[in-house]
Amino acid sequence: MIKALLLIFDPDNTWEKIQQTPYSVLSVFFGYLLPLLLLGTVVEIWGMMKLGYDKGQIVERREKLSPDLAARYGGAQVGLGLLSAFVGALLFKKVTEGFHRRHTYRETFATIGYSLGPIYLARMLDGLPGVNTWICWGLGALLGVSLLYRGVPRIIRPDPSNALGLYLTCSFLFLAITGVAHYIGQLVVQEKILTNLHIT
Repeated sequence: MIKALLLIFDPDNTWEKIQQTPYSVLSVFFGYLLPLLLLGTVVEIWGMMKLGYDKGQIVERREKLSPDLAARYGGAQVGLGLLSAFVGALLFKKVTEGFHRRHTYRETFATIGYSLGPIYLARMLDGLPGVNTWICWGLGALLGVSLLYRGVPRIIRPDPSNALGLYLTCSFLFLAITGVAHYIGQLVVQEKILTNLHIT
């Protein structure tokens, strides 16, 4: 969590340290991404269970999250978060190859993995009553895209002539992946999908 906050408040120095330190997919995943994903999801679900969440779309109706729905929603959030990271890194790799450079999966995973941190931190705000879930996602996505702006040149190191195009393409991909994952998560919590799955 400290690295996520450093990336938000001191991104240049933090990306420099990430670039200079040897990293692997496993070290980024276990040392940064997974703990942040689990922390954000647990805090969000705890808030929704204790403080309630807005159930109604037209008429506002506050309900507390049941343990069964909390387990389904938490599982979906963690699964979608992992899918966003691993599939997103693969798609980033394909995008970078379109800009006439070969990059490793390790580089693209580090870039998207560290940029996903604010998305997972913003989930904590989602557990507060009265805070719109899409505002939480938007805040996390905005911070994530700003991290991509500094991470792409340091980790992926594109040709200067392709840097802006690569950044814009990766940003749109980042927004699409995280937006779709958030939307699916909302379908689960509104009990529009995965309703027949009982975990507890």
